[in-house]
Amino acid sequence: MKKLPYGISNYEELIEDNYYYVDKTKYIEQLESLAEKRIMFLRPRKFGKTLFTSMIENYYDLKKVDKFEKLYKDTYIGKHPTKLKNSYHILRFNFSGIDTTDTESTMKGFKSKVSASIKVFVEKYGLDFFVNGEEEVENILDDLIKAFKMQKQEEKVYVIIDEYDHFANELLGFNTNQFKDLVSKNGKVRKWYEILKEGTETVIDRIFITGVAPITLDSLTSGFNIGSDITMDEKFNEMLGFTEAELKTLMENQSITKEKQEEILPIMKENYDGYRFSLYAQEKIYNSNMCLYFLKDYVRLGRIPERLVDVNIASDYSKIGKMLDLCKGENRADIIEKTVSGEGILADIVEKFNPAMEFTERELVSMLYYLGYLTISEEKLGRAELRIPNKVMREIYSDYFMKILNQTTQMEIQNSEYNEILEQIALEGRIDKIIEMLQKYLKNLSNRDYQRFDEKYVKLIFYCIVMNLKIYTVKSELEVQREYPDIVLIPRDRSKGYQAIMVEFKYLKKSEESKVEEKQKEAKEQIERYLNFDEIKDIQNMHAYTVVAVNDKVYVEKMKNVT
Repeated sequence: MKKLPYGISNYEELIEDNYYYVDKTKYIEQLESLAEKRIMFLRPRKFGKTLFTSMIENYYDLKKVDKFEKLYKDTYIGKHPTKLKNSYHILRFNFSGIDTTDTESTMKGFKSKVSASIKVFVEKYGLDFFVNGEEEVENILDDLIKAFKMQKQEEKVYVIIDEYDHFANELLGFNTNQFKDLVSKNGKVRKWYEILKEGTETVIDRIFITGVAPITLDSLTSGFNIGSDITMDEKFNEMLGFTEAELKTLMENQSITKEKQEEILPIMKENYDGYRFSLYAQEKIYNSNMCLYFLKDYVRLGRIPERLVDVNIASDYSKIGKMLDLCKGENRADIIEKTVSGEGILADIVEKFNPAMEFTERELVSMLYYLGYLTISEEKLGRAELRIPNKVMREIYSDYFMKILNQTTQMEIQNSEYNEILEQIALEGRIDKIIEMLQKYLKNLSNRDYQRFDEKYVKLIFYCIVMNLKIYTVKSELEVQREYPDIVLIPRDRSKGYQAIMVEFKYLKKSEESKVEEKQKEAKEQIERYLNFDEIKDIQNMHAYTVVAVNDKVYVEKMKNVT
């Protein structure tokens, strides 16, 4: 049994210290088969980009030729090596962790990263070169290329840039004007890439760039033409992250029995799976970092961990608000309501972002796809239908929606109130307190809010409240025999006897209040059908309710059926 490589992003360390490696080396062969030598590949944060770049760095590094057998003997590429193995000088940059407080700190951090990487390169390959800290950042790179050409003559460089857009994404969310300055025609970052492009005419043979979003591509295009962006190529859909087969093999290595796998795989699937990055890809991908976090604690504790998401990952993804705030007004609200309520959004995904443009719904939805907040659920008429990939992302959206709702209504549910809601639902199967909170929210909405109000919005408020009840799995529009109960709350641990809840929602305008009983009857008939489905019958202690909202009034009726 090998060690789980959670938090390990150095390939050499991973292999030498006996960590388990999910073999992605076959993609070296596929990358080399491409006609273009300059590759861009984007994936959300925490998807294994740095480990992948470390793996290709060790493969191509001419200084690692003596270690090839040790590092790759158990991998695909070790058995099928290419002609280019161990044939390059590797110049590697990583632009994560730059202080973006202001323009000065950002450029200082960028220059520091460049200088540090070049110093490592010079020392590693015995180059006679001095990094002059007084020089402009683009001149440091230019001088290095010239020195390498003179001293190494016919030898070639492979440039790897990891997290190329990290500081740019930070700036876009927090300081858009500063972002535009740095990538503008006269910006230092743009000039640096112009020098990098010039280097491809002499000593730089290959470039591999990773990042999260193509946010700087359009800004840099005139200075540095990215040869091939393979982000949405179906052949590379599974290059990062875990397929289900890879995850099962990993669990087998950890001596997790088939029986235990059947117990934990649905939990991992619900929370970490669901990513598809190509319109025509057949397989969905698990977030590898989240899976490793879960399995690390599961193997150590011998049980399902209480916290299903690493706080560091949650913090990273919680920045969704900054991106959503780029899109103002009704578009942002529509996107939140559609996605959290389970609707798909048809989109033509933007492949390059221009910082000078306005963030319309199209750009925002595309950005959410690149960041992993939305993913491709299916192809419709050549367009991508985007949905929230899993429960972890849905919780992040729900938290953001509640923040917006709290700001709009000038109220907030306190921890003591959440405790009361949880006790009523789990121990008694009652929803009195949550209905009370729902009604308070509705009373505090403005007339303008009611103009665009419907059943979906009422359900959304209820859904986002119950998403905070961590002992429950919350199903919205759960498909049961081609019908869709609005909300079902299922205890995570059914052995503890907690109550389950089903709620069917209806909405009427104030002028239609006389139709409440008619709507209640309609909702009851739906619930009666649902309760007869085998999938629902299997859920013990089920309490069913109809909820009819008329503006800020809420009519609740409990069904007699309790399974």
